[in-house]
Amino acid sequence: MLLMKRVLFVCVENSNRSQMAEAFARMLGGAGVEAESAGSRPSGVVNPKAVRFMAELGYDLAAHRSKSLDEVQGEFDAVVTMGCGDECPWVPAKRREDWALADPKHMDDDGYRAVRDDIAARVRALLAVL
Repeated sequence: MLLMKRVLFVCVENSNRSQMAEAFARMLGGAGVEAESAGSRPSGVVNPKAVRFMAELGYDLAAHRSKSLDEVQGEFDAVVTMGCGDECPWVPAKRREDWALADPKHMDDDGYRAVRDDIAARVRALLAVL
């Protein structure tokens, strides 16, 4: 029996990068992955740009919500932080990675898509080693 892998993606606002990473983990990992995302200071909203650019790939991010790390429980197989530096609290995990990704929230469409596609490649690589 295949054990489900738990993955958590963390950034400051939980409105762009971590939301897209959670979506890609769900898309690419299927039933074998439980993906969550959270923020150290959540904005409370998922950026409409993130919703729009994930919709281009057939994923509805509008169903997600921005949430706090306080809402996340348990131990994870992997925790990935994204540019929150010292603001990322410690979460129990077997594997930890920090992806130094630029925050795309003020980027133009091409820049935003480039960050989205970089996240997709990184999630694919992470799932391959879990």
